[in-house]
Amino acid sequence: MNVSAVPTEKIHNRSESDEDNRPHLVLCGADALVYTLAEELANSRHRIRLTVITPHRMRPDVPDLAQLADRGVEWLKADRLDERTFRDAGLTEATALALVMPDDMVNLHAALCAREVEADLRVVVRMFNTGLGQSVVRLFPDCAVLSDAEMAAPAFVAAALGEVAPTHFKRAGRTLYVAHRQDVSDRSVVLTLTSTDGGVLPAEPGRGRALPDDLVLAEAVGRPAREDVTRKLLRRAGRRRRPGHVIGRALRAALSRKLGIAVLITLATTLVAGLVLARFDKEKHGVWESIYMTLLTAVGASDVEIGRDPVAQAAQLVLTIAGLAIIPLITAAVVDGMVNARLALNQGRIAGTLSDHIVLVGLGNVGTHVLRQLTDLGLRVVAIDRSADARGVKSARRRGVPVIIGDASAEATLRAASIDTCQALVVLSTDDTVNLQAALQSRVARPDLRVVLRLFDDDFAQRVESAFQINTSRSVSRICAPVFAAALLERDVHATIPVDRHSVLVATVTVAAMSPLDGAPLEHADHPGEARVIGMSAAGQQWVDWVPDRRRVLAEGDQVLVVARRGGLRALVELASPPLQRAAE
Repeated sequence: MNVSAVPTEKIHNRSESDEDNRPHLVLCGADALVYTLAEELANSRHRIRLTVITPHRMRPDVPDLAQLADRGVEWLKADRLDERTFRDAGLTEATALALVMPDDMVNLHAALCAREVEADLRVVVRMFNTGLGQSVVRLFPDCAVLSDAEMAAPAFVAAALGEVAPTHFKRAGRTLYVAHRQDVSDRSVVLTLTSTDGGVLPAEPGRGRALPDDLVLAEAVGRPAREDVTRKLLRRAGRRRRPGHVIGRALRAALSRKLGIAVLITLATTLVAGLVLARFDKEKHGVWESIYMTLLTAVGASDVEIGRDPVAQAAQLVLTIAGLAIIPLITAAVVDGMVNARLALNQGRIAGTLSDHIVLVGLGNVGTHVLRQLTDLGLRVVAIDRSADARGVKSARRRGVPVIIGDASAEATLRAASIDTCQALVVLSTDDTVNLQAALQSRVARPDLRVVLRLFDDDFAQRVESAFQINTSRSVSRICAPVFAAALLERDVHATIPVDRHSVLVATVTVAAMSPLDGAPLEHADHPGEARVIGMSAAGQQWVDWVPDRRRVLAEGDQVLVVARRGGLRALVELASPPLQRAAE
C-alpha cells in the first residue's frame, strides 16, 4: 500500500472570524450519504463549522458539494485519508469526526490515522460489518459505530410487504412500537405519527376522528412488540418454506419441456396400445393380465403370436416399437434431470417455478441486510445481481436463496426470476439507471406489481414515485443522515422511526439553566408537526411520567422525551440550551 500522502486541494476558504469558536465537525465520504449528512448539518450554519473531505472523483449521482458553500461548508478534496489530510482539515481543533466512506477498511484505516492526529475526539464511523466496528470503538474513548444498511433495511422490507417498518424500542420499562391505528387498542396508543389529513406528528385527532390507516406509536402489552410485528409479517408473507416445496421445485426444474413432452407422448402411446391389445385379444384376458402383458411387451419381452386378430397384431407392433424407445428416453430423462437440477440449484433457474415470492435486485450492503431480514421472516426470495462477486451472493446461497447473475433491467432476467408470479420487486442496486429500468420493465410485465425502489437522490425518488406510480421509492442516505447527525452532535437519540419518505427521532432533551424552557410550561416543548412530547423525568429522577401535565413548569435538569423530526429536534435543543451555549454554537 502506498503510504505517501496525496496533496489536498482546498475548494473553499473561510475567512478568519469569531466563527472559529464554534464547534468544528469534519466529514469524510464518497457517496450520497456524505452530501446528505453535510446538508443536514449545514442547516445549523450559525452554530457549527463544517469541513467535508471527499475524493477527487465522486459518484456521478452525488450532488455537487459546492452548492453548500454559501451555507458555510468548507470542502476539501483528497484521495487518501491520512494524517496529512486530517491536519490540513484542522482535525486537531475539531469537535467530532464522521467517517462515512462506503468501504469498511478505508474507514478503519482513516480511524487509525485520525487517532494519531487527535486521540481525544468524538468519532462516528459507518460500518457494514459492525463486528469490525467494535475494533474502532476501542481506538477512541468517545466513538459510535453505525450501519446505514442495517438502519434502512427494515423500511424496505416493510414496504415490500405493504406493512409498517418493524421498529420498536424500550424506554423506562416500556416497549413501544409502530403500528397502524386499526391494529392496536385505544389504550395502547401513545402518539399519532402520521394521519391521512394531518401529515407527520399531527395534533392528536378528536375522539372518533382517527382513521384505520393512521400510523401510531403504541405500547406493546402482553408480548414483545417484535414478536407481534414478526407474526403479522409472516401472515402477510404466507407459509414458511418447507423441504417438500424445495424438492418439488427441483423435480419440476429437472425435466426440460421438450424431454417431458417426449416422455408423455411415449407413455400415452403405450397406454393406448395396451388398451387396444386388451380389447381385441381373442383370449379375453382380465384387466390385470392385460396390464401385465402390456408392460412386458413394452420392455421388449413379448413373443409374436400367429393367428391373432390383425388389429391386435398392429397394436402389438406399435407397442414393441414404443418399448424400444421408452428405456433410452427414461435414461435420457434421468441424466438430463440430474444436470438440470444441479444447474438450477446453483444458478437460480429454479426460481422460474416460484410464486408469491420476493424478487430482490442488488446484493450490496443494503441488499444483503434486506435479504437476511426477508429470509429470517420465512419469505421466499429470488436474488438478482450483475456480479457473481457481490457482497451478498455467498450469504444468499448459504440460505438456499436462488441467485441469478445478470442485468436486472433486461426482461429475460426478470422473467427468469418469475416476475409474473412474485408478490413484490425490491430494487436496491447502487446504479440508479439500472434500478429505474428494472422497475419500469417489471411494470410492463406486471402493471399491478408492488415495486419498491432505491434511488440515491431523494428529490428524484419523489418525482419518480409520482410520475411512474411506483409504490415506494426511498433514499438510504435521507433515511440515515439524521441518525449520523444526531450521533455527531452527541444528542441522546434512542431510536429512529421511518415515516413516509424520511425519519423521526425518539430523543431525550435535557433542560439547561437559563434556557428558554427553564421555567416554561411543558406545553412549550410540544409543537405538532415538528416535535411531540411523550414523557418526562424530573431532575435527578429515573422514573418517566408517560402522561405528564402539559401545564407543568420545567426546571433545570428536567428531561423531556420527545418524538421529533430532525428540524424539530434541532429547534427543541436550542430552546433547552442556555444563552451562552447557543451563542457559542
